[in-house]
Amino acid sequence: MGMLSLYNAAHLLIHGEVELEDAILFSRHQLETIIARNLKSSPLSQQVTRALRIPLPRTLKRIEALNYIAEYNQEQACNPSVLQLARLDFNLLQLLHLRELKEFSRWGNNLYGAVELTYSRDRIVECYFWSYTIYYEQKYAQARIILAKIFVLATLLDDTYDMHAILEEGQKLNEAIQRWDESAISVLPEYLKNYYAKLMSTFKEIEDELKSEEKYYITYAVKEYQRLCKSYLQEAVWFHQNYIPSFQEHLDVSIISSGSSMLSVVSFVSAGDLATKEALEWAFGGTDAVKACGEIARFQDDLAAFKHGKSKLDMATSVESYMKEHNVTGEEATAVISNLVEDAWKTINQARFERSSLVPAVNRVANLAMSIMFFYQGSEDAYTFNKLSMNIIKQLFVKPIPII
Repeated sequence: MGMLSLYNAAHLLIHGEVELEDAILFSRHQLETIIARNLKSSPLSQQVTRALRIPLPRTLKRIEALNYIAEYNQEQACNPSVLQLARLDFNLLQLLHLRELKEFSRWGNNLYGAVELTYSRDRIVECYFWSYTIYYEQKYAQARIILAKIFVLATLLDDTYDMHAILEEGQKLNEAIQRWDESAISVLPEYLKNYYAKLMSTFKEIEDELKSEEKYYITYAVKEYQRLCKSYLQEAVWFHQNYIPSFQEHLDVSIISSGSSMLSVVSFVSAGDLATKEALEWAFGGTDAVKACGEIARFQDDLAAFKHGKSKLDMATSVESYMKEHNVTGEEATAVISNLVEDAWKTINQARFERSSLVPAVNRVANLAMSIMFFYQGSEDAYTFNKLSMNIIKQLFVKPIPII
């Protein structure tokens, strides 16, 4: 238990803390040795296995709660009353989330039916789940739904560039989104007009939901969505030119195209006490923790794509850019990029210490980074290949914890 605590705590390290880097290497080796030789099946062994996969400070709290509730009754210090309250609390909140998910699914199905983009992935449930990982608390229901809706729209946009649109169509779509006006629908090919109309109407509906003093927040979300679209177009241009950018050139575009910057900004549009101008401007600036979250998203996505293959219109991954620029093997490039993921986590940790007035906002961005680790753990892509995440989604939203 002490070794596990050391391993988890050391993952809160920031840049320059060599001793904690050594502590991670030491404790990981010890835990791997113990679990391989001596540790019998027990709650502790399960906690060690989970931590070796994703350390506790990078684990989604709602998922860890689900695991720990199942294990707590086997601990010597177990308090049956506390355990029963935890089960009841989880189930009551689960009912709220399930009702939300049903309503959101109806909205999503209506949207998909209206836009008729048959090539796009149906990820309505996953978009709600991803939003939920950032805000699961009851009081953030509005923020959760707004974020999930924009996530669905961004998925449709991403799939249009990655799976279907020719370059000229992508340019027209970007032109319309940069203009951000209903009249711009005339420049679009016929099959994208319904999508654009729904994009405009959804953002307008979100703006109408905001309090009068918060309505200008939507401007930040619009600008981020425009920036996201512009990055998708740039990647499409590179793809059609068969061009592999330099590693830095790649990151300047692909950190934005990961969507995490846009999601970070949108997450603060209607987040109650967290929805401050300071938080929005910090997120929109794309510095420290927000940029680091984008790096984690880009690198984890690209590591999975490099391992399993890309969509037909995807440009070269950052792994391939690094390989070409430095003339190294895929194994060497993935090792470097895995280390860059660790550096990004140090930046997020450092922001928690240095931005005292923004700690609650930084923690929400950290939640987004944690969700990325969940979806792309072990170089798997549980968002594209959604069967990988289906079991945990059922546990979180559908199956209540038995009350004994």
